[in-house]
Amino acid sequence: MQHAVLLGLLLGAAGTTGCAHPTVKRTVLPSSVVSQVQERLDPQLLQHLMGDREGEAYRVGPGDSLLVAIYGHPELSLATYAGSAAPGGRPAGHVVDNDGTIQFPLIGSVKVAGKTTEQLRKFLETQLAVYVRDPKVTLQLLFNGSIRYYLVGQFLQPGLKYSDRPLRLLEAMSLGGSIQLERASLRSAYLVRDGKKLPINFRRLMRDGDLSQNIAMRPGDLIMVPDNATEQAFVFAGGNNGVARGGPVNFRNGQMTIMQALASTGYGYRDRSLGRLSSTRVIRSEGERGELFVIDANKIIKGEAADFELVPGDVVFVPARAITTWNQALEQLLPTLQTVGGLLSPWVQIRFLQDSYRNQQRQEAADAK
Repeated sequence: MQHAVLLGLLLGAAGTTGCAHPTVKRTVLPSSVVSQVQERLDPQLLQHLMGDREGEAYRVGPGDSLLVAIYGHPELSLATYAGSAAPGGRPAGHVVDNDGTIQFPLIGSVKVAGKTTEQLRKFLETQLAVYVRDPKVTLQLLFNGSIRYYLVGQFLQPGLKYSDRPLRLLEAMSLGGSIQLERASLRSAYLVRDGKKLPINFRRLMRDGDLSQNIAMRPGDLIMVPDNATEQAFVFAGGNNGVARGGPVNFRNGQMTIMQALASTGYGYRDRSLGRLSSTRVIRSEGERGELFVIDANKIIKGEAADFELVPGDVVFVPARAITTWNQALEQLLPTLQTVGGLLSPWVQIRFLQDSYRNQQRQEAADAK
């Protein structure tokens, strides 16, 4: 009887407790995104930076070994016996110096880097004609020492890698063994060629098998796959003197919102009068594609809109004065982007700092003439 009474009391208490806590309704806040525009990089500029050179004749470079023989003049030949080998099993031959030259009998220092073997053969015949009647030059490439790639970051075997033939990106990456995907930031990975970051989408390449990103490599290319613990966004807020302040902000456990990012740069409540939070800009990019967002951060502060999730590489900018177009925003942001240009994603570097790229392109074309 006592057990029955106790059970009844417990059931009654449970029913009373249920009535005392009404169902909580979740309020879904509207998006804080005012507008969103998608852009792609200029195809001609991309072709200039990443142009596919498969099928082109090989060009001699530093570290290559050459055999040069002049018919009837063995005293002028370099590494006469193609079958011989240098210490370590490397084919014998005359090694091209780091400055791209070789020392040749009678002629002296000869610039060979950048020439095909056929161009170099004809060049040597022309130079030797001053000293030898009707010289016949035979030239053979014994070792491709100039085909080297640099693998940095989350590779099992990072470092300097050599190849006996030109490779594509996936083949070059395989020289470093597997990528430690649990630690790698594919969104932040990049390839450097001639001092410029190329807009390769490593995430699409590795996760989705998008072979359009599997570009032909060139000697000296560097592949960087950073640690995901170092992922950053770049946050800048306009000051009362018109100069944007802020800088890189680290993600925590792979996450960050726009309000957390602004707070991390010291942009607080009292600074609201120094920037137009309702016109906050976000530049997001991956590979050759970019997105330009306008965020009403003022509504987020008031609780009228949801916070905006950032991704690694985002550039956040609170303009110092009222603006209506992206071009007006860039007029304020460009000086700051130039100071941190080397840290930014390739898309941002090329899209917003493209004047410097085009100047370099024109200079390279002029130097080639």
